Amino acid sequence: MVQLEPLAPRADPEPRDPSPGHGGSATGPSLPTVRPRRLRRTAAMRSLVRETRIHPSMLVAPLFIQPGDRVRTSVASMPGVDRLTADLAVAEAERLARLGVGGVLLFGLADAKDAEGSGAWDDEAPVQQVLRGIRAQGLPLVTIADTCLCEYTSHGHCGSLGPDGDVDNDRTLRSLAATAVSQARAGADIVAPSAMMDGQVRAIREALDGEGLTGVAIMAYAAKHASAFYGPFRDAADSAPAFGDRRAYQMDPANGDEAMREVALDVAEGADIILVKPALPALDLVAAVRARWDLPVAAYQVSGEFAMLAAAADRGWIDGPRAMDEAVTAIVRAGAGIVITYAAGDIAARIADAR
Repeated sequence: MVQLEPLAPRADPEPRDPSPGHGGSATGPSLPTVRPRRLRRTAAMRSLVRETRIHPSMLVAPLFIQPGDRVRTSVASMPGVDRLTADLAVAEAERLARLGVGGVLLFGLADAKDAEGSGAWDDEAPVQQVLRGIRAQGLPLVTIADTCLCEYTSHGHCGSLGPDGDVDNDRTLRSLAATAVSQARAGADIVAPSAMMDGQVRAIREALDGEGLTGVAIMAYAAKHASAFYGPFRDAADSAPAFGDRRAYQMDPANGDEAMREVALDVAEGADIILVKPALPALDLVAAVRARWDLPVAAYQVSGEFAMLAAAADRGWIDGPRAMDEAVTAIVRAGAGIVITYAAGDIAARIADAR
């Protein structure tokens, strides 16, 4: 066996040259012993030691699907975002798949609306058409269907109304379950209940399982705040309430503990993925959910977050691509493994260009 010699005592360092530029004397200022700037000197070095990385496969692009054929309608409050008919939406999904984007989240616009939102579970609704189209193309995308009624109800609320004008929670559960089954049959890999009805995850899970659709996952909008950042989305989806607001069922943004209770309920009811919405105003919740539950965590960079950055970039106030990348990086750094963002295609294209 090789014998190791004992280490000799460490010698005192050489005295520093007290002349200017050499760190000063024993009583003067000394040179730093830790130099973090060593790892920031070049772009290659910064890339090597980067802690948080975005990959296109973790991005989900929302798409707004409108009735008709070969029609594209721009959304004024969301620069670069369009409403698409089913044929154009499938073509957009093909483009996103080529860029390596992980999935699409589909929101539908109704040809006609009624008090129950029955268009949501119509097998020929625009969302169901796109789901079948993506499935027929065999695209390597995860298809996610927003499971809500607000785009389909004549009053713009997320469920059926009771005699008092409030949303009838338990009656709405049946409609959400029927919508989820229709979306799953059309080809949705994931259904995403966003109505914030009590018991919605359990009702949907039981309905899916009862129809033999056990492989369809549920991404629960578990912590969805009644946020001021949803305005542009309501323009795009034509889903603004005709009266009142949604604060009776969406969460107060001030309540973090309540958000964690909502997540716990959805996990207990069978949620496969936990979603926090909006993202940047709730990074503390993204981090808290990631720390507590061993499930995939998603965060939604919502329309207002996107629109603010896009508008500031349009005016030349900020570097738009850098600001968008920084915002999405912060969401991932907080703990989200899935980010829903209207910039998914642009970010993926930048990543491809950098390579």
